[in-house]
Amino acid sequence: MFQIGKTIVSEEIIEKDFLCNLSACKGACCIDGEAGAPLSKKETKILEEIYPKVKPFLRKESIKAIEEQGVFITTEFGDLETPLIDGADCAYVIFDKRGTALCAIEEAYNQGEVTWKKPVSCHLYPIRVQDYSEFSAVNYEKWSICDDACTLGKELQVPVYKFVKEALIRKFGEDWYSELEKVALTYK
Repeated sequence: MFQIGKTIVSEEIIEKDFLCNLSACKGACCIDGEAGAPLSKKETKILEEIYPKVKPFLRKESIKAIEEQGVFITTEFGDLETPLIDGADCAYVIFDKRGTALCAIEEAYNQGEVTWKKPVSCHLYPIRVQDYSEFSAVNYEKWSICDDACTLGKELQVPVYKFVKEALIRKFGEDWYSELEKVALTYK
């Protein structure tokens, strides 16, 4: 572990390789699991605001889940998350012609309907950030459904932190990322 500003960062984000391989996993991270995408309070306000523009991109079952549960949920532990469809798919998941899970929010963004790409927790994956009162922990999350992404990342020599560069800058800023790159150079 090392520290950058008010973050404690796992060396795994430098040491491990990762490059999403959607043709292999079909977006399983959006449809497997037991919880929705973690959200910040600010992101819940954004979801409430953009939902009318995202709604046309959603499946019928997505709209039903969101209308029943809300554009976000609060868990029994007080965490904010995207709702799920029948305890599985993220309610914002759509599928392309090949059956690959995609994000309706990101599709609305790509088509210029909204200016917010998607929840930062999704954009950062496979990095997870846990906020504490004094610092934030930045960790690599290994999940077997991403084995193909790890293989491809290793083959193409793409470390996790480079794969999620845009998301890390979005979350922590350019200066933070520059410091991370300096640390990464010492690991070579």
